[in-house]
Amino acid sequence: MAALVAAAQKEGTLNLIAVPRTWAGYGAIIDAFTAKYKIKINSENPGGSSGDEINALKSTKGQASAPDVLDVGNSYALSGSHEGDFAPYKVATWADIPDAQKDAGGLWYSDYGGYVSIGCNAAKVGGTCPKTIKELDNPKYKGLVALNGDPTSANAAFEAVWAAALANGGSADNIQPGIDFFKKLNSEGIFNKTKVTPATVQSGATPIVMDWDYLNVGNAAALKKAGVNWTTVDPADGLVSGYYAQAVSINAAHPAVARLWEEFLYSQDANAGQNGWLRGAARPIELVAMQKAGTADKAALAAVPQVTDANPFNPTQAQVTAAKALVTQKWAAAVS
Repeated sequence: MAALVAAAQKEGTLNLIAVPRTWAGYGAIIDAFTAKYKIKINSENPGGSSGDEINALKSTKGQASAPDVLDVGNSYALSGSHEGDFAPYKVATWADIPDAQKDAGGLWYSDYGGYVSIGCNAAKVGGTCPKTIKELDNPKYKGLVALNGDPTSANAAFEAVWAAALANGGSADNIQPGIDFFKKLNSEGIFNKTKVTPATVQSGATPIVMDWDYLNVGNAAALKKAGVNWTTVDPADGLVSGYYAQAVSINAAHPAVARLWEEFLYSQDANAGQNGWLRGAARPIELVAMQKAGTADKAALAAVPQVTDANPFNPTQAQVTAAKALVTQKWAAAVS
């Protein structure tokens, strides 16, 4: 670690991409890393998607602005590793990351996750917020139901479509009912195509949002200060959990800093990444090990939405690939 810190501080800069400060506690994590190591952080395209990250990695090879690390949906982590986009690296806490949530060779490793949820501003929807995905199909929600991005490139939106599929008879092998559900919402004028941001939530432009529960819960804390009562529910009719994953770019402009950043993110220290994500209402990938060791922030853990998930949704890579292909093929026409 001493040699890694010295090499990283000599490089002096970390290039991040598509990492909003409001996402899963990232703002505090970034500030803590900078304070500890005195390394400058360039944060490009914070509102970008997983697809944008992969495209940037490929297009900036050899440039000083090239992303050093990626934080992408697991489906993009799998495809990126197959395409040779990542450099192998195993963090010190490697053994605390479940085998099913990492590449055996260290090309990628899950970092934090959550469930697709429904966030709602009761004051903007007539006082009654939906508790299930099927309840979204209601004329009183006309123009109110939005997604966090485009499901053809944004992982959060893609998983929301899959949640809608499960709520309407779909499965890991069949995401079509989710596409059909949003096609119906669109034809009825219920689907709101505004790209969700903290600003659209606060302004009331997107009163109902299907997004990761940790983002909806995180919005609630900030919105409360602005006088907005934002509620979050994990819908029982479409329980879909998902993780994002870290990877070191094969084209990293600052390879030592990239690896030091990963060590910080996977550290279980009180002010490092794993507890930082937990304080952002996400479920850090090392949470089980942290609970056993007594290193998890107990107050933060109590704020994470509790879910009884007897049958976790765990599609195979082949099922994910097929679902992504179908959504890419049919989404635009469905909501045109």
